[in-house]
Amino acid sequence: MKTHESTVDQFDAEALKELRPENQLGKTALVLAAVCIAAWFSNIVNGSPLLDALPGMLILYLMVIIGLVIGRFCPFYLPSVAWVSLVSIIATLPFFPGNGWIIARLAEVDFLAVVTPVLAYAGLALTGREFAMFKQTGWKLVIVALLVFTGTFIGSAVVAHVML
Repeated sequence: MKTHESTVDQFDAEALKELRPENQLGKTALVLAAVCIAAWFSNIVNGSPLLDALPGMLILYLMVIIGLVIGRFCPFYLPSVAWVSLVSIIATLPFFPGNGWIIARLAEVDFLAVVTPVLAYAGLALTGREFAMFKQTGWKLVIVALLVFTGTFIGSAVVAHVML
């Protein structure tokens, strides 16, 4: 039994390694482009013109792609988010050529509008392992989840009403 579980866990680890974004650069670039386009259009929420935010969105796209390419070809493993963060930090450091222009273009992007759909997707993304867990727990999990969501919403509404 123990041997079977370790084989399954090893298979899952290998399968998950192949599914990392840096290992599927083509698919990741397409999905990222779609997300950037959606985020670009959501930027009008704050009332700014679309064309003002376009250079900033392209810069964000390039920073992510460069970070993923570095993560793909680097001889040691570091999570993609770390590489993307390092590329972004370096590109905005004062000694980096053109950092003033980069920062000015990024200032045109409303990051709250950009991050909200991404966080919503991250909260809703389910894996096969989570579906298997859901099948084991059954309908009771749905009731508990609905009660938690409702309580959180009502609690947030009460706090917002009292504070605002």
